[in-house]
Amino acid sequence: MRAVLLAVAATCASAFMAPSPVSLSRRPLRLSQSRSAAVRVPRASPVMMANIKERTVRAPVFDEVCEQTGITLTRYMMEVSRANPELRDLESLISGIQQACKTISSLVDRATITGMVGYANGGGSINVQGEEQKKLDVVTNDVLKRALRFTGKVGIIASEEEDVPVFNKDAYKVPGGEGKYQDVTVDIGSKYVTVFDPLDGSSNVDANIPTGTIFGVYEEAESMENCMVNDDSVEGSCLLNTLQPGDALVASGYCLYSSSCMFVFTIGAGVNGFTYDRSIGEFVLTHPNIQLPKRGKIYSMNEANRWDWDKPLQDYVTAIQTGQGQTKAKYSSRYIGSMVGDVHRTLLYGGIFGYPADKKNKDGKLRLLYEAAPMSFLMEQAGGLSLTGKTRIMDLVPQKVHQRVPFLAGSYDDVMEMRSYYDACDDPEIIKRCLARLEGSAK
Repeated sequence: MRAVLLAVAATCASAFMAPSPVSLSRRPLRLSQSRSAAVRVPRASPVMMANIKERTVRAPVFDEVCEQTGITLTRYMMEVSRANPELRDLESLISGIQQACKTISSLVDRATITGMVGYANGGGSINVQGEEQKKLDVVTNDVLKRALRFTGKVGIIASEEEDVPVFNKDAYKVPGGEGKYQDVTVDIGSKYVTVFDPLDGSSNVDANIPTGTIFGVYEEAESMENCMVNDDSVEGSCLLNTLQPGDALVASGYCLYSSSCMFVFTIGAGVNGFTYDRSIGEFVLTHPNIQLPKRGKIYSMNEANRWDWDKPLQDYVTAIQTGQGQTKAKYSSRYIGSMVGDVHRTLLYGGIFGYPADKKNKDGKLRLLYEAAPMSFLMEQAGGLSLTGKTRIMDLVPQKVHQRVPFLAGSYDDVMEMRSYYDACDDPEIIKRCLARLEGSAK
């Protein structure tokens, strides 16, 4: 594996005090403990991850803050690119994503007024998941695709709402072609593959329940120089660029649309949260260096399916409900039913959130590529852990774009306690499923 050491920006200095008008916290905002501090991105085994680069990403440190705006996401990414020159292209990409999220936030806020609630085309519009699409599913998917296309940094886009990955041909105009496009070889300068769920929890929009956008960013697994495209979809040989494990992620995050709009993401140097200040039209840093507590007191799962879960998970939940777990504390139950909302609460308060396997959905319902893996990257960067029950999600290599996996994530000690129930289980069906996921990843 090729080690990559990225330079420290000359402007990085000591930590700063955030001005009270824009900070939700009175404590100093420290993005890094020292100007030389670097965070090592965890990687999986060399056998499974032979093609993944080791990287050290340096978090920016700010010695001066505007009293009116605080630290905006735009400035944060500028400093990231100065501290890490090889991530300069990522600045444009994140700019495109944040602009799309601002647009989606406005669409969600005004959905009831503008009539953007209900099902697309009056009902009957089904996506590749077999799920009926909401109007906002279709619109938000288009908003994100367009925002990413025009950054010029994205070669391939994969979405929950698309049957197959989409080649970004709109970024490559043919000289003298009078604005028209044709199938062309991907420019090797467009180095990123971006995956996303444009509006997680869209079925909740009509009831004003929190929703969100989930995204993940990968570098191309191999050069896309010879990756040709037919009918807007990527050829099978080019799926290698899309079907990458979570350990290959360069960045991931989500945008939460709720009482406030929050953009939470990682570039492999910790997790930071930015709140949308509509008065200036910018995301402002309000939650620096988010750290999951080692333990929480909340579990979050759809208990309507409880008796269809794996027996080890049933036993674990019973134990923490009744105070018979390792901490002897009785846990509380909190469940929104929107992954972004539930993950956000778990990141801030700790505990465990799960969308587990059950008798009907033996591989769970969350998609590995653009839901489970990006959220797992966030969890691990915040000091937590994310498993299928027994297997680390970041190790799994997707076998298809819309592959599903069970998802159990949160505070490290809580997730490890849950795993101990799976480790003690000798159910051949559960063991077979776990081995099948690992064998698929090892191919």
